[in-house]
Amino acid sequence: MDSVEIGLVTCSPHEEVYSLYGHSAIRLKDPRHNLDCIFNYGEFNFKTPHFALRFVFGKTDYMLGAAPTMPFLMYYKEWGSQVTEQVLNLTAEEKQDIINSLFTNYSPENRIYRYNFFYDNCSTRPRDIIERNLRGKIVYEPRTGYEPSYREMINEKTKHHPWATFGNNILLGINADRRTTQREQHFLPENLRYDFSRAVIDRDSVKVPLVKETRQLVTPGVQIIEEDFPLTPLQCSILLLIVSLAVLAYEQKKKITARWYDVILMLLTGLGGLALFVMIFSEHPATSINLQIMVFNPLSLFFIWKVWKGRKTVWFHISLILTIAFFIGGFWQDYAEGMEIVALCLLTRYLRHYNDK
Repeated sequence: MDSVEIGLVTCSPHEEVYSLYGHSAIRLKDPRHNLDCIFNYGEFNFKTPHFALRFVFGKTDYMLGAAPTMPFLMYYKEWGSQVTEQVLNLTAEEKQDIINSLFTNYSPENRIYRYNFFYDNCSTRPRDIIERNLRGKIVYEPRTGYEPSYREMINEKTKHHPWATFGNNILLGINADRRTTQREQHFLPENLRYDFSRAVIDRDSVKVPLVKETRQLVTPGVQIIEEDFPLTPLQCSILLLIVSLAVLAYEQKKKITARWYDVILMLLTGLGGLALFVMIFSEHPATSINLQIMVFNPLSLFFIWKVWKGRKTVWFHISLILTIAFFIGGFWQDYAEGMEIVALCLLTRYLRHYNDK
């Protein structure tokens, strides 16, 4: 096994939405047997029956794939991503155990697993298989003072894509805002690469570096940041507030109630609320308790007909209570950009109907 090398491969993000967070894999190189391949826990099949619905409910199955190294590297080179390999400082027995585990995982009955973005993904799987097959223990150097939340970490990765950031922050609930441990941070490939570079293997009190050698397999190229929708979520919410205030002023001047505008807001927030309500039952991490459902609330859909017909309804009082609770909840949960402004739009509708009393 002396000539065999096993390394952790880390790929920097590129512009495909599924790659904004980077990627990890394991490289197995055996020159004596002309073997050089990548074991990749990040493969999925769009053609799986009901893929979209399963994805919404967090029942997405990923699988371990194996492929020659060069096509894998060429793919990331075409996207301008950097690819780094950390060759691990392993004994012959440890190499053999990792190889055996990889081939066991790759067998048809084992290669599919239930993917979980935060807790069980293409980055944590390579870490776990390496850790389990060492004849010692990996000791990670503590990252003092670095305790970001899950939300902060993924927002950093999507900072050039405001609508992707908005989508993440709408769906993620209060549990995404707690401080993370060093081990939990490994769901992002870059964090795992950083900690591997400073870790040691403790074998019966004999400590050796985990990484024997670091290689740059693909140099970073030019990446073109694809443009999102011209307006950011914040700009859209400000525009909505301006329209809401303009409608309110018009109503006050003409002594009328723009029920059509109430219906539009109730429909938009209600449909958004349906999405958040569905996520309560999802297996996706950190989506079950989401205080933004007090603004994007599916209950509004039940009152649309009464509002349209101008009948008496308690909806606007309910909306007021929920909106106040939403602002209070901001002490515990970070909201998506512009959500507070949307809440203000709902308050303008309460003010209009309160004045009708």
